[in-house]
Amino acid sequence: MAISDFISVSTSQLLPLVAVIASFAVAAGFAAWVTKQKPGTKEMRAISDAVKEGASAFLAREMKVIIPVAIGLSVVIGFFIGSSNGIAFAVGAALSAVAGIISLKITVKAAVRSAHSTKKGLGSTFALAFRGGATVGLSVPAMALGAMAVLYIIYPDPISIAGVGIGASLIALFIRIGGGIYTKAADMAADLVGKVEANIPEDDPRNPATIADNVGDNVGDAAGMGSDVYESYIVTMLASLLIAALIGFPDIVVYPILVGASGIVASIIGAATINSRKIKDVMKPLNVAFYISAAVAIALNFIFARLFLGESDLTYALFGATVIGVILVPVIQKITDNFTNYKYKPVNEIAEAAKWGYASLTLMGIIQGMRSTGPFMIALVVAIIVSFALCSSAAPEGSDPLLYGIFGTSLTAMAMLSLAGIVLSIDAFGPIADNAGGIVEMTGMGEKNRKVTDEIDAVGNTTKAITKGFAIASAGLAALAMIQAFQYEAAEYFHVVFDYSLSNPSVIVGLLVGGLIPFIITGQLISGVSRAAFILIDEIRAQFKKNPGILTGKTKPDYAKCVDIATVASIKELWKTASIAVAAPIVLGVLLGPEAVAGLLLGAVVTGIFLAYHLANTGGAWDNAKKLIEMKGERGTEEHKVAVVGDIIGDPYKDTAGPALNTVIKLLNTVAIVFVAAFVTIIPGL
Repeated sequence: MAISDFISVSTSQLLPLVAVIASFAVAAGFAAWVTKQKPGTKEMRAISDAVKEGASAFLAREMKVIIPVAIGLSVVIGFFIGSSNGIAFAVGAALSAVAGIISLKITVKAAVRSAHSTKKGLGSTFALAFRGGATVGLSVPAMALGAMAVLYIIYPDPISIAGVGIGASLIALFIRIGGGIYTKAADMAADLVGKVEANIPEDDPRNPATIADNVGDNVGDAAGMGSDVYESYIVTMLASLLIAALIGFPDIVVYPILVGASGIVASIIGAATINSRKIKDVMKPLNVAFYISAAVAIALNFIFARLFLGESDLTYALFGATVIGVILVPVIQKITDNFTNYKYKPVNEIAEAAKWGYASLTLMGIIQGMRSTGPFMIALVVAIIVSFALCSSAAPEGSDPLLYGIFGTSLTAMAMLSLAGIVLSIDAFGPIADNAGGIVEMTGMGEKNRKVTDEIDAVGNTTKAITKGFAIASAGLAALAMIQAFQYEAAEYFHVVFDYSLSNPSVIVGLLVGGLIPFIITGQLISGVSRAAFILIDEIRAQFKKNPGILTGKTKPDYAKCVDIATVASIKELWKTASIAVAAPIVLGVLLGPEAVAGLLLGAVVTGIFLAYHLANTGGAWDNAKKLIEMKGERGTEEHKVAVVGDIIGDPYKDTAGPALNTVIKLLNTVAIVFVAAFVTIIPGL
C-alpha cells in the first residue's frame, strides 16, 4: 500500500499554502531590513523621490487603461465561457498588476539606499541590492503559487480556471510593452543626445532625459520582469494541471503544485545565503545561492513524489522529469552567460569590432546573438526528448503514453519555474544597481562609488539576460503541453478526431501565420520604441538649444517634460501587440477550425522562442561590450561612441521585443484553450 493512502488530499493542498506564507514572511523581512538602511543625503532622496513620482505616474496612467479592459474581459469571459473562468481571469489579471507594482516599489526604495551604501564598498552594496531584489523574487512566485493553489481548491477542474492564464498573460504583456517602450525610448534618447552628441556621461544631471531613464529602469526592468515571471509561473503550472487532468489520476494533478512549493522553499534557503561580506566577484555568491536552491528543490521534489504518489516506476519517472527541469536552469544560464558576459569571447569580439566602426560592431552583435540560439536549441531538444521518453515509458498499462510523455515535459517546465524565486532575486538586483549608479552620478559621489555600481550593473545585465532566457525556455516547454491540451479539448468539445498532419492545408496555413506573428510583433515593438525615442530626442535637443545654461550646469533641465512624453508615447503603443495576440487564434479558429489554430500555436513557438532568445542575447551582449570598453577607461573614445550606438540598437531588442515574445506565445495558447468553443469552421473543405 502506498504511503499516500494514509495522507489526505487536503495535506497536499495545504503544503503549498504554507510555503507561500513562509515566502511572504521572508520577503517582508527583507523589505523591512532594506527600509531600515540609510536613504542617503537630501539630494539623493530628492532624486529618488523624482524617480518614484515618475514611475507611479506612469503606472497610474497605464492602470487607467488596463483596469477597464480587464473588468470588461472578465465579464465577457464569465458570461460566455463560464463564471469560474471569469473569476480566474480577474485573479490572474489583478495579481499580475500587483506583481508589477510590488517590483516597482521595492526597487525604488532599495536603489537610493544602495547608492548610499557604495561608501561601504562592493559587498555591502551588493547585499543591499540583492535583498531588495529578493523581496521581489520571493513575493512574486509566492503570489502565483498561492493563486493557483487556491483556485484549484475551489475549482478542481483545471479547464474551468484556464482564464487565469489569459488574465496573467494579457496584463503582463501590457506592463511589458508599456514599460519596455518607456524605458528604452528614454534610454535611447538619453544615450544618443547625451553621450554621443553632447559628450556627457550616462546619468549626468544635465541630461533632461536622465530622470525618465531612471524611471524606465523601474517600470520596464522591475515592474515588467515581475509581471513577466508571475505570468510564466501561472501559465506553466496551468499547462501541467491541464495535462494531469486529462490523465485523470487525482494525485498527479496535485504534484505540479507541490513542485512549485518545493521551489519556493528552496528559493528562501538560497536567498538567505547572501550577506554583506567582502567579495571580489559578484557572480560567485549568486551561483552559490542558486546551486543550494537547486539541490534543496531536487530533494523536496523527491520527498513529495514519494509521499504523495507512492513507490512506482511512474513516480520516479515524474521525479526524473523535475530533475531535468532543475538542471536545465543552470544550462540555460551558462549558455546565456557565455554570450552576454564581458568575461567571455563573444562580448570581447563585439567590443573588439568597435575598432572598425558602427557596421562591424552591429554585425558582430547580430552574429553572436544568432549563434547563441544553437546551444539553446540543443538544450531544449535534449530536455524534451529525455523527459518525454522517461515518462511515456513509465505510463501504466492501458493508458496513453503520449499524455504521460507530454506531462513529463510540462513537469520539466514547472520544475524550471519553481526556481523563479531565486532566479528573479538574482535578476531584480540589476535594475536596483542601475538606478543606484544613476543616483551616484547625479549627486557627484565620485568615480570610486560609480565603479561599485558599474560592477554590479554589468553583472545585472547578464543576470537579466539569463532570466529572459529562463522565461523563454519555459515558454517553449509549457507551450508544448498547452498545444496538446488544446487538441484534446477541441476533440472533446466537437466530438471529432481532427487531422493535424502536414497534409492538411489548414495546418500549413496555421504554421505560416503563427510563424509570422513573432516577426510582426517584434517590428511593431521596435518601431514603437523608435517613435517614442524620436519625440524625446527632439525635446532634449530643444532644451539644450533654448537653454544653453543646462550644459554648463547653471540651470536645471525640465525632467518632468521628458517623463510625461515617455509616458504618453508608451501608452499609445499598448493595443497593437495585445490585439494581435488575442485576435489571431480566435479569427483563424473561426475561419479554418482547430487544425489551423494548432498550426498557429506551433508556428509561433518555433519562431518565437528563437527570435526572443536571439533578441535578448544580442542586446545584452551589445550592452556589456559598451560596459567592457568603459571599464577599460576608454569613455569618450571613438570606440566607445560606436559601442554606445550598439547599446542603443540593442535596448529595444533585449528589453522590449525579446521579453514580450515569450508572453505572446503563452497568451496565444491560453486564448486558444479558453475560446475553443468559438472555433467553428465557416470555410467549407478546410
